[in-house]
Amino acid sequence: MEGFTYFIIFLLGLAIGSFLNVVIYRLPRGKSLIFPPSSCPHCGNPIKPYHNIPILGWLILKGKCASCGKPISIRYPIVELLTGIGFIGIYYHLGEIGWQLGVMLALFSTLIALAGIDIDFKEVPDSLNLLGLTLAFFSSPLVLENFTNALLLIGGAGLIRYYSALLFRREALGEGDLIMAGTMGGILGIKLAIVAFVVANFLAMPIALYFRLKKSEESVPFIPFMVAATFLVWFFQPQFEMGWRWLYG
Repeated sequence: MEGFTYFIIFLLGLAIGSFLNVVIYRLPRGKSLIFPPSSCPHCGNPIKPYHNIPILGWLILKGKCASCGKPISIRYPIVELLTGIGFIGIYYHLGEIGWQLGVMLALFSTLIALAGIDIDFKEVPDSLNLLGLTLAFFSSPLVLENFTNALLLIGGAGLIRYYSALLFRREALGEGDLIMAGTMGGILGIKLAIVAFVVANFLAMPIALYFRLKKSEESVPFIPFMVAATFLVWFFQPQFEMGWRWLYG
């Protein structure tokens, strides 16, 4: 029975991941998330229902549109698979079906969409970012504490942003990053959010270095690394707390 529950949650994650691909593509472009049905971004022809099955549809089509033959980004099955695996991980971490599971699944989905949009556009919609922040307030029963932690992290990230602009003539964080920092604080609390922020910088460092040396780009989207670090720390919270105590007592 437990295995069946994991299977259903994985399928739910795949389905939500398929919808997140729609959100990532349409929301920044101001398009409806519901109408028209899914279509090829190159030729505009509708995608047949059996070609729209998460992961399998992309594999059946061999990563190409059935109508025009243009390539379909591998991001689509990656987002679907990542969402399915993430849903399983969240359920395993919480250990039960309840309101908190629903909030965390919604929060994880929102942050996956934010990360995808930031990769494509290097900016994120405030509406989606604020939805993630609001869900973070309710990520545990300690709603008031989560709210306070979120505000403190937004303030701390804001100071980093403004001091970096003053001292180095360059903002270390964007406006969207500030809200995401608050989301990290709401989910993890002050100490672990700081740990996650450090982890995010370590994850981003080699990618940023590559883009700067190979592609002459000064900056890379930071929100994907913040999202990855947040859930990495959340999944392995006891281990990171132990590391914090070992460092600072």
